[in-house]
Amino acid sequence: MSSAVATPTPIEVVRRARRRPARRRRLVVTGLALLLALVVLVRVTLGDFVVTLPDVARILTGTDIPGASYILMESKLPRAVLGCLVGIAFGVGGAIFQSTLRNPLASPDIIGVSVGASAAAVFAIVSLGQRGDVVSAAAVTGAVLTAALVRWQAGPGTSTRLVLVGVGVSAALFSLVSYLFTRADQWDVQIVLQWLTGSLNRADWSGIRLLTLLLLVLLPMVAWWSRASRVAELGEDTAAGLGVTGRHTEGLLLVAVLLVALGVAAAGPVAFVSFLSGPIARALNGGRTTLVGAGLVGAVIVVAADYAAAYLVPDVNYPVGVVTGALGAPFLLWLLAAGRTTRRA
Repeated sequence: MSSAVATPTPIEVVRRARRRPARRRRLVVTGLALLLALVVLVRVTLGDFVVTLPDVARILTGTDIPGASYILMESKLPRAVLGCLVGIAFGVGGAIFQSTLRNPLASPDIIGVSVGASAAAVFAIVSLGQRGDVVSAAAVTGAVLTAALVRWQAGPGTSTRLVLVGVGVSAALFSLVSYLFTRADQWDVQIVLQWLTGSLNRADWSGIRLLTLLLLVLLPMVAWWSRASRVAELGEDTAAGLGVTGRHTEGLLLVAVLLVALGVAAAGPVAFVSFLSGPIARALNGGRTTLVGAGLVGAVIVVAADYAAAYLVPDVNYPVGVVTGALGAPFLLWLLAAGRTTRRA
């Protein structure tokens, strides 16, 4: 005699429906973490000077291997670690912008935050003759002020208006950067170019430690405010009904601006990483926003692009921003051609 199949209760149905996205999110995050580990391993072991895995383990545990120790600890590993940190900052910051404002074009690259940071850094270099930490502080200040200006000019309107205002502000800042570039002497040109394209050439352990410390402060704030990001995607009326006010979203956007500003201060405006990371992670996660996934995607893109920039063309070392720009520009054109930038989007 066959037993009757028990009909699941509504509560069980809801629980099962919630488990599936959670399971997929864990698989996506785990897969991206493994991919990042593989990309970092390739970056620190391969290249012009090959360091074997046993030698890497020995060097990391304190053994001094002439030649290999210096190359690994002063060149390969700092670039890989800085690429991870910068990619995480750009990826999470960009995903917050896109999900909170519900617009795939609402990226720091598009609305002028990255350009504002670069313009302030170039001004500090060319006009004030500054270097080092002062330039980095100027980049952070420029990003925050540019974001505030764009938000103020856009007003309480839709995200489409914010994007349009951001494009206009970006054009004005590009003009300022071009003017400053024409006034730079030959000694400053190379430094200015790093701030215009994005590069990991300035990777050093002191800067990495400072960036790590700041990210350890900001990323927990993102986790705290991430509920506002998920609810904001449901629309302003629904979000307000669930208790998520404009103060929540504005606070989350401010944290995103600071994340992007720190990334620019550390490596320059690495093009399109903020723009690409969120949509890629969202597609992998079945159309759902995942800030952790976006951060991991950003790290993979920056580290892999830095390796490609160094070894794609023999005897030529491109800045990492050249490769990411080559990846991001076709994606932007495809997004526009696909008609996904409607007012409703």
